[in-house]
Amino acid sequence: MARQTHGTERAWYAIHTYSGYEDAVARNLKQRVDAFGMQDKIFNVIVPTEKKIRIKNGRKTEVKEKLFQGYVLVEMIATDEAWSVVRNTPQVTGFVGTANQAVPLEREEVEKILKRTAGDTVRHAIDLGEGDAVIIIDGPFKDLEGKVGEIDEERGKVKVLVPMFGRETPVELEADQVQRV
Repeated sequence: MARQTHGTERAWYAIHTYSGYEDAVARNLKQRVDAFGMQDKIFNVIVPTEKKIRIKNGRKTEVKEKLFQGYVLVEMIATDEAWSVVRNTPQVTGFVGTANQAVPLEREEVEKILKRTAGDTVRHAIDLGEGDAVIIIDGPFKDLEGKVGEIDEERGKVKVLVPMFGRETPVELEADQVQRV
């Protein structure tokens, strides 16, 4: 059996799971930590998610979306015992790293991920692409057709090129004011 190099420092590791089983793996791993009394070696288990506003067919819905499909983050001291408890959790396929060596994540990278998951910043997931034909369904340009020129997911805005006065005029709209034709 592959052995993990002994660690003395707390570090974050990414474990690979079957996609769609991230929450189940986190729940199972937390139960295994309690069952095996590993609270002094395995400290945190998280499935990084962020709030997103999904806009589809002009409708807004708020969803929690996983940042990394198929991955769970674990803060632990990498001892053989801790490695074994994590590795033998159902639906865990392995650690991110070399064949038999888990590689800790960079501290800056983990801080960025944790900040993103804890933040109240809501990103917009807009179901449109540049060049898509759309119709404006709300506002002063209602019922005009155009094509998407630019998408700003951070702000939830879409620039639509609308034919007016013999040329395409860019109009900035909220993403829920347009819908694909």
